Amino acid sequence: MSLKVYNTVTREKEEFKPLDPEGKKVGIYVCGVTVYDDCHIGHARVYVAFDTIRRYFMYKGYDDKYIQNFTDVDDKIIARSNERGISTTELTEHYIKEYFNDMHALNVMDADEYPKATEHIQEMIDLVQNLVDKGYAYASGGNVYFSILKAKDKFGTLCHQDLFDMLDGARVDHDDFKDYPKDFALWKRKKEGEVAWDSPWGEGRPGWHVECSAMSMKYLGVTFDIHGGGMDLIFPHHESEILQSECANDAKFVNFWLHNGFVTVDEEKMSKSLNNFSTVKQILENYDPMVMRFFLVYTHYRSPIDFSTSHLDEAKQSYGRLKTMVTNLDHKIVNMDGSGDGSNMELAERVAQVTTKFEEAMDDDFNTRIAIAELFELTRELNKYIGDDGFTDRKSLMDAKEQFLKLSDVMGLKFDDAGLGDEEDAALSADLIQLLIDIREDARANKDWATSDKIRDKLKEMGIVLEDGGDGTRWSKV
Repeated sequence: MSLKVYNTVTREKEEFKPLDPEGKKVGIYVCGVTVYDDCHIGHARVYVAFDTIRRYFMYKGYDDKYIQNFTDVDDKIIARSNERGISTTELTEHYIKEYFNDMHALNVMDADEYPKATEHIQEMIDLVQNLVDKGYAYASGGNVYFSILKAKDKFGTLCHQDLFDMLDGARVDHDDFKDYPKDFALWKRKKEGEVAWDSPWGEGRPGWHVECSAMSMKYLGVTFDIHGGGMDLIFPHHESEILQSECANDAKFVNFWLHNGFVTVDEEKMSKSLNNFSTVKQILENYDPMVMRFFLVYTHYRSPIDFSTSHLDEAKQSYGRLKTMVTNLDHKIVNMDGSGDGSNMELAERVAQVTTKFEEAMDDDFNTRIAIAELFELTRELNKYIGDDGFTDRKSLMDAKEQFLKLSDVMGLKFDDAGLGDEEDAALSADLIQLLIDIREDARANKDWATSDKIRDKLKEMGIVLEDGGDGTRWSKV
């Protein structure tokens, strides 16, 4: 099955065909954060979604080039830095660092490049000058505006609405320098107390929309494969990107536009004005980062997602099932007798079946919800072998574990803190637990119930549950 992705331009799933003539490279640009505050759940939703999409391209053997910008100059940044009495650079560098702390915790891979707006001013000036020269933009009062009427036939690529129908309900700032009220700024003249750069039109700074056009084209070319972001960016940001880029280059800007769904909080729209949003840091104070990631990837990227503690608690239980299976599987592999030759065809066939269904789900516009359901199918299958004391084909279980972890990695799910590093680390963890169990058995034999209970309770605190039976004591991690 070929990979199909939902293209916002056509509102249909299309077979993905990269620009690379050999079909092995893919260029992806995702709109980054405006760095004036900590990342919230909405940011996490975007970057986990596109990180998962990127991971699947890598799984399929693509050589990806993934670009994500930082908007490090805009009205909010200037206002926040003035409030705190610090430079815009000091403010933005702080929040860029915090961005990486949050995203690394969620196992979001680093982009190949993180271009900053302030480091690409010349590219933006060149783009604006190109548009002025071609008559699509005009300078007025130290500003430069894109003439929306000159490109009205190109409008609506993403929002699928007539220019005037779309803009009639939009807020328009009064500006005496504009030829037409709905023209948008490509370059803004300097105001008192603002950071600014020299340009052919005087000191100023770029408009928001022009940033992504200039930076994406620098790193991916005039035309590239995929542009991503949240649905809230479709209008006006992404529509404006298309207008200015295609008018400047007389070429198609992007082949596939992908947008992730909105986030609600307890079924209400997430909004700072409603004060109902949570930062990533606040969530991670109470939940494992992998629980949060599981919560995000368990919903298809285009579907709306409702954030609530009850939904996070459900994700905690579900992720815990996967984590417990991996822990118990590792314990089984380390302690089982025999090595086997990996010839258990029944298990191998089930792993292959799950893998096929997993790939079919991801080939269908990255359907992570169905893909994760296949991970649970494999979990149920492996639990049967974990509980079978007569099963001795260690190699078959090791192969199954390797494939399970490979598929989980596409989802960005890790199980590192389950004592599941490399085989030597896993063996050491299991040996230490077994040593404590042996000490406890000696204490019980000597009727030293206090020591026995202390070991049992301490292991329980660590997430290790002991089960005493006629054939000895077994342990599992929950």
